[in-house]
Amino acid sequence: MKKLIKVALFAACITLTASFVAKAQSKQGFVYFSAIVDVMPQKAVLAKTLQDYQKTFADQYQLMQTEYQTKGAEYEKGRATMTDAVRQVKEGELSDIQNRIQKFSTDAQQKMEQKQQDLAKPLFDQVKAAVAAVAKEKGYGYVLDATSQILVVSPAADDLTPAVKLKLGIK
Repeated sequence: MKKLIKVALFAACITLTASFVAKAQSKQGFVYFSAIVDVMPQKAVLAKTLQDYQKTFADQYQLMQTEYQTKGAEYEKGRATMTDAVRQVKEGELSDIQNRIQKFSTDAQQKMEQKQQDLAKPLFDQVKAAVAAVAKEKGYGYVLDATSQILVVSPAADDLTPAVKLKLGIK
């Protein structure tokens, strides 16, 4: 009987220990990722680079629009005196210009998104590394991005944003 009680107590101790270890490993925190990125000094450089890159597309787009408007005005002006064959050629040219403008716009948008991702990746990687370091230092197993998640209730102690900013040297 005494042996059975010792085994039961031993099993209970192991169960409680495992429970505490599991709880300690699943400590969860959160961070406002975008709030950190928004105050980083590198973000201004990133925004300026993107703005300059976008300007090259905007300038080209404006030239294409001007060409379309000029040819459209010429077409409207001389439409009444054109033969059917000339009218079809002019309409084809206008349609071609319009298609090129649409394709250019789509391509430019894709290139802008890719450029933004390429430029932002090192910045995001730096923040992720800081979050990982802070989480490890403070014993957090999981850290959520509160920017994209809806946190209804959370203890202030689990907000790692200030600690991550401090780790990155940001006020």
